[in-house]
Amino acid sequence: MNLPRTHRDDVLIAAAGLACGLLLWCFGLYTQGPSSPLPDGPVVLVPLVAMTSLALVRRTMPRTALLAGTVAVVGDQFTRGNLMTVVMFADIVYAAVVYGPPASARRIPVTTGLISIAVTLGFLAWFREPEALLIGVVTALITFFPALTGAVVRNHRQAADTARLRAEQTALLAEMDRRQAVIAERSRMARELHDMVANHLSAIAIHSTAALSLDDPKTSRDALGVIRENSVDGLAEMRRLIGLLRDTSGHDEPAAAPTLDGLDALVRQAGVNGAASGLTFRLVDDRAPGTGPLPAPVELAAYRIVQESLTNTLKHADAGEVTVALHSADHGLTVQVTSAHGGRPGPRAPGSGAGLVGMRERIALLGGVFEAGPAQERGGTIWRVRAELPVAEDDKEPSA
Repeated sequence: MNLPRTHRDDVLIAAAGLACGLLLWCFGLYTQGPSSPLPDGPVVLVPLVAMTSLALVRRTMPRTALLAGTVAVVGDQFTRGNLMTVVMFADIVYAAVVYGPPASARRIPVTTGLISIAVTLGFLAWFREPEALLIGVVTALITFFPALTGAVVRNHRQAADTARLRAEQTALLAEMDRRQAVIAERSRMARELHDMVANHLSAIAIHSTAALSLDDPKTSRDALGVIRENSVDGLAEMRRLIGLLRDTSGHDEPAAAPTLDGLDALVRQAGVNGAASGLTFRLVDDRAPGTGPLPAPVELAAYRIVQESLTNTLKHADAGEVTVALHSADHGLTVQVTSAHGGRPGPRAPGSGAGLVGMRERIALLGGVFEAGPAQERGGTIWRVRAELPVAEDDKEPSA
């Protein structure tokens, strides 16, 4: 078993105590008169050597050092006495409170205080002289006051450790919040980038495939026109997003976000992009007349859901009609996009599935309900995307 390593300061304290004790002994300086029970001589050095040896373990074995030191200081009273033996004992009492277990740190000051009172009363009853109070004061100086000082130092150290731990926990929580904020911002940027660009790139991919696969000059010319239009629009969207990311002016003014008023243009653009695939698009706005604008996050989420749904129809939908429907309800707004579902022949753009994930995340952030999947209607199988966007009554903006 490996013994605890002695601290360097404890070695210095033990060496200094022993040297000072030997110096007092050489000069014949004692704490008691010649009437001590034991004869003069080197016997006075036995408690001194024992006490200084215990100083080596004052930090690693504080309770053992205190018990053995008590025996040594009592033994010192039967000799001429050495002042350094008493001083070293006071240091061991202090160390027992500072470095000992919590139970000892609580009990030692109380115990030494009671001992000091008992010694004072005992010697008063024995000598019946006021000078007996000095014995009680000396006892308190070497037992109670070191223990009290140790308790104060220990409490200050514990308070400092608690404050340091609290500061570390606060810093850790702040770092976790920062990382979560970065992750949330990256997710938001990914959704915005996907929703803004995917529609244009999907149209480009479909029409470029059609232009390469069909040997028809008119079809190729029309496809190239659609490709150019979507390239210009996509590049403008990318430049706007990059400008927002590079903006370091610190302005808090929000950038203009798409609203439901832009759905008409979005559906018309989808009609141009999907004409080659036999797709037609229709917008049905069943919201109550005079309905005012909804909160910006709700309108942005609704716009992006329609945008991503139209992009998916360009990639996967069968030829037929695509319907975009808006319904107002007591709880807020319902957005639904339906299209023909099946194995469509001809060119189509590849998909990664990130669009559905992004739409689901948007609705979850607003506390709404999102559904996407095939459904049966009288005309056959359709693909339906449905989102319920809740709006609190206090968040509704009055109509102009």
